[in-house]
Amino acid sequence: EKFEKEAAELGKGSFKYAWVLDKLKAERERGITIDIALWKFETPKYMVTVIDAPGHRDFIKNMMT
Repeated sequence: EKFEKEAAELGKGSFKYAWVLDKLKAERERGITIDIALWKFETPKYMVTVIDAPGHRDFIKNMMT
C-alpha cells in the first residue's frame, strides 16, 4: 500500500510494483531502472531470484530462464 500511495502521488500509479526494487529517487521520478537490484525468496518447491536491471523491454524475452 505504501508503494501504491507514493506512486500515485507522483502520477505513476502503474509503477507501484516496480518500486519494490527501484529505490533511487531518480528511478522513481523517471520510471526507469538505473541500478541493479535483487530480491530472493523460496517457495516449498523453488528458490526464486528476481533481478531488476537496466535494459530495453524488447530484450526481456531473451533474458528469461
